[in-house]
Amino acid sequence: MSPVLAGVLQLLALIVALGLAYVPLGDYMAKVYSSDKHLRVEKWIYKGIGANPNTEMRWPAYLRGVLAFSAVSVLFLYLLQRLQGHLPGSLGFSAIDPDQAFNTAASFVTNTNWQSYYGEQAMGHVVQTAGLAVQNFVSAAVGIAVAVALVRGFSRSRTGELGNFWSDLVRGVVRILLPLSVVAAIVLVACGAIQNFSGIHSVGQFMGGSQQWNGGAVASQEAIKEVGTNGGGYFNANSAHPFENPTPFTNLFEIFLLLVIPFALTRTFGRMVGSIRQGYAILATMATIWLGFIALMMWTEFAHHGPAFDIAGGAMEGKENRFGVGASSIFAVSTTLTSTGAVDSFHSSFTGLGGGIAMLGMQLGEIAPGGTGSGLYGMLIMAVIAVFIAGLMVGRTPEYLGKKIGTREIKFAACYILITPALVLIFTAAAMALPTPGNSMTNSGAHGFSEILYAYTSGANNNGSAFAGLNADTQWFNSTIGIAMLLGRFLPMVFVLALAGSLAEQKPVPATAGTLRTEKPLFTGLLVGAILIITGLTYFPALALGPLAEGLAS
Repeated sequence: MSPVLAGVLQLLALIVALGLAYVPLGDYMAKVYSSDKHLRVEKWIYKGIGANPNTEMRWPAYLRGVLAFSAVSVLFLYLLQRLQGHLPGSLGFSAIDPDQAFNTAASFVTNTNWQSYYGEQAMGHVVQTAGLAVQNFVSAAVGIAVAVALVRGFSRSRTGELGNFWSDLVRGVVRILLPLSVVAAIVLVACGAIQNFSGIHSVGQFMGGSQQWNGGAVASQEAIKEVGTNGGGYFNANSAHPFENPTPFTNLFEIFLLLVIPFALTRTFGRMVGSIRQGYAILATMATIWLGFIALMMWTEFAHHGPAFDIAGGAMEGKENRFGVGASSIFAVSTTLTSTGAVDSFHSSFTGLGGGIAMLGMQLGEIAPGGTGSGLYGMLIMAVIAVFIAGLMVGRTPEYLGKKIGTREIKFAACYILITPALVLIFTAAAMALPTPGNSMTNSGAHGFSEILYAYTSGANNNGSAFAGLNADTQWFNSTIGIAMLLGRFLPMVFVLALAGSLAEQKPVPATAGTLRTEKPLFTGLLVGAILIITGLTYFPALALGPLAEGLAS
């Protein structure tokens, strides 16, 4: 079987699996966030944290809950790393340095999972499980909660109440993320992923000699890493490591896990706003971009440029031989179009244009389908922008889902889409202008610039993947990328929740003959165009200096 055909067949199998899970999972999540009942274990949690799950919150109170919980999480994870040398199960590892501990705490709390350290050489069992794995659950649940709050803003009227943050957080973990992760972990263990708490031991090599490896609760962390679109690897090689990703089947299974909730949330959105067709329109937009990027990535990586490429069947440098170019291309696009950041190949070793495609996927805002929750609310923000553009074209006040998009709403949406590009471009410019960050680059020219641009794009967009070749374990990068991750996560949430509160206060506007039909293919095309044009205008100059220049020169 040719490598190209193998890649296409894997893509078709993935689409079928996602299609089968779409309706039941989407409907289930809609019931989870619409139910008035609380499970017994949830009531225990509410009692333990002193929260009343039945109290409705307006957007400022909802936001305070998000920020307070996240601030406590950052502090707890930071202290856990600084005290690692005194904890049981530390495997002899010492405390994490302050700048790296801050970076890692910010990374996992913001659902980024950027890692400037070698996981198997730095973190003991307690930090991995009680710290990093826990944040994999709750950071993903925070993203879904904010998305659900925005959906309620569209579905409710004449009230500023958006639900209860603590209830949404707990339900997301207990009823959605935990059950899916348990099932996924069992599948991964059955397929060869490790799950233990062993210490450091010698592992024989095929070519003779041995290496020192430690075990760990790898399968369970791998499961929530993908289900929650987190991305942090237990081992430095991430999902290219056979302990995390043993076989081609688990590789495809992990891609399925990182896509299933973001895609299914469009069904949840349709259910909660009372129009399944609106959910299908958002799904079609996400799927169009995702499939388009996969086609472009496969084309760039399968393109032959000489005898070596002909023999290998494509650009095999940096790819995992077990999976090949096709599977690696699907994984790279899926992980950068979501906020996952897990990798089964090294993006820095992709062709110049291939690396640019991965980078552009993050720069779109990771909305196709995006992270758990963050993809949906990011896409809905873009839908508001698209409706506003359409309104300007016909000279009519724009409406979306029965809500008028006025001056206040469009200001919130505009602030949302400006934050991340500003963070990426300002920090990249500073790193290139100052001598100290530049010393971390092992490559010069366009590729060296791409390494730094990719790093801040990954951090500010809460992705977590990286171009190899950049030494990011320095005080400059640990500090600035940590700041970019925190600002890139929580500043947009401010405007998402403010927009949700503004929409919830409105009186529904009845549809008329002049109302733009946002469930039609025409709107889907407009939305895709708005996303690509806005992103292209923002990032094109920077991309032209990096991956485009490298790709055209090769």
